[in-house]
Amino acid sequence: MDGYKVDGQLDGQLDGHTFDVLVVGAGAAGLYSALCLPQHLQVGLISKDKLSRSASDWAQGGIAAVVSPEDSTELHIVDTLKAGAGLCDYDAVKFLVEQASDCIHNLVDLGVAFDRQGDTLALTLEAAHSRRRVLHAADTTGRAVVSTLANHVLARENIQVLSPALVLDLWMDAGQCRGVCLVYQGQIHWLAAKAVVLATGGGGQVFAQTTNPKVSTGDGVAIAHRAGAILRDLEFFQFHPTALTQPGAPRFLISEAVRGEGAHLIDKTGRRFAFDYHPAGELAPRDVVSRAIFSHLQKTEADPASAHVWLDLRPIPPDRIHHRFPNIIQVCQQWGIDILKEPIPVAPAAHYWMGGILADTMNRTSIPGLYAVGETASTGVHGANRLASNSLLECIVFGAQLAHIAIEPTIEPSLNARDVPPSDSLPEAARAPIVLPSIDPAELAWIQNIRVELPRLVWQSAGICREHSHLQAALTQIQQWQREFAALAVSRSLQALLPTQSVSLAAQADGEGVLRQWGELQNLLTIAALILHSAHLRTESRGGHYCSDFPDTSEDWTVHTLVRCDRWWQGSVHSAPS
Repeated sequence: MDGYKVDGQLDGQLDGHTFDVLVVGAGAAGLYSALCLPQHLQVGLISKDKLSRSASDWAQGGIAAVVSPEDSTELHIVDTLKAGAGLCDYDAVKFLVEQASDCIHNLVDLGVAFDRQGDTLALTLEAAHSRRRVLHAADTTGRAVVSTLANHVLARENIQVLSPALVLDLWMDAGQCRGVCLVYQGQIHWLAAKAVVLATGGGGQVFAQTTNPKVSTGDGVAIAHRAGAILRDLEFFQFHPTALTQPGAPRFLISEAVRGEGAHLIDKTGRRFAFDYHPAGELAPRDVVSRAIFSHLQKTEADPASAHVWLDLRPIPPDRIHHRFPNIIQVCQQWGIDILKEPIPVAPAAHYWMGGILADTMNRTSIPGLYAVGETASTGVHGANRLASNSLLECIVFGAQLAHIAIEPTIEPSLNARDVPPSDSLPEAARAPIVLPSIDPAELAWIQNIRVELPRLVWQSAGICREHSHLQAALTQIQQWQREFAALAVSRSLQALLPTQSVSLAAQADGEGVLRQWGELQNLLTIAALILHSAHLRTESRGGHYCSDFPDTSEDWTVHTLVRCDRWWQGSVHSAPS
């Protein structure tokens, strides 16, 4: 194909070229998926930002797998099912756990430097695990995995990296996915492929308080929804109990492994209050610990929204802290906290989305030609509440499945609505790039304002503790914002595009930045409405979904919530055989 590879990036014109597979997202799921695809396929890896800027890169705790003779796959399965609060797919969990060991060995062979104790892999304990089974690379496991995978991707001749590039939508034809529409190098392109893999991660930026990086705007779920894919369990969002709350600092995640090594959660009086809410105290499941902190602050603080508790690492030997948590030491030092001498101020923040695009163990979605891997997918392995350190494992185990992808022969597009003939058969005027007019400053200001207000609204209405009237009021507001968004001149211009029509952003100062703001807000509005609607439907509390007016778990709600376009329904859970 035209263009050439420089440091892994593709330069040159894209229009008219076809990849075998496009992988959207460059975290652990996207990188490993790209590496596992058969090497005779031409693969395009679309990265929204630099390869290292993903939630996987931020993952501290580790990756769970049964590699010790003192552990067993049966125990890991039971722990995962228990954390999932009745909504895990048993077969998917069994597959995840049974494939884990082989995938870990493959990562080691690729060069991931997990910590060791002598000749064996070092293991730590995390909440709700019955055995020490979490492998780690100090407290930057995600970075160790992602950087190693990225180096291998850049060395592969069959993988071309497009970065930075933002996918706006899927290119659909007669119910099949045939590529993507993306912003890249100052233009909007239509990029064809025989298969598209969405590995875009989560959507934590829809909440005002989140441990997720700024790229986590729910892009994969949103564009799949607009294309008509089935989505599942979108109400289940995991709130990590211990995010740094120092004024001015980002909500830096303080790894669960810290509590696994012996750190205590204390209140302002120094009391370990978590045992008031669960016998396991700090090592209870994440949703329980998050609600314990939330409830305790509600009872003890005048302004619980801005208050925090403390995470005390002083019970851990100092040499152990230096060995296991050098990154946490460094980040806290940047914000004036010496964790060897004083506890860390922490409070819960949105962390991981259990719901997503419905996918099977081969990563296939309900749309032919479209696959989903990692946090953006709902394979059934997490249920209503993910077990700690199963997320990186999911990225690797399910990414490996793409070695068996079945690429369908290229089918000539039909001439349905929004479909046009191949670009080489169009008149010259129709093939020429359209120049997108400069966006109205008032419209840009509106986009930027809603980008700030939306996460605040979702945090207040659909955060750790929810209430149905607040969910409905927030949904009404977001639907109004969606109507206003659709009425923007820039929205009308972009929605009128036909496939194969390229668009130049030359008339717009910082055109790619403006289009990114527009595209991310569109996606955030989409996923906010989906989360709120799904949460409003579930009249119980379970896992990551806690509703104060329905505080109990209901047997009648041991079902999935599913949506396709505007249709919502319930789906049965495939539980363990009796």
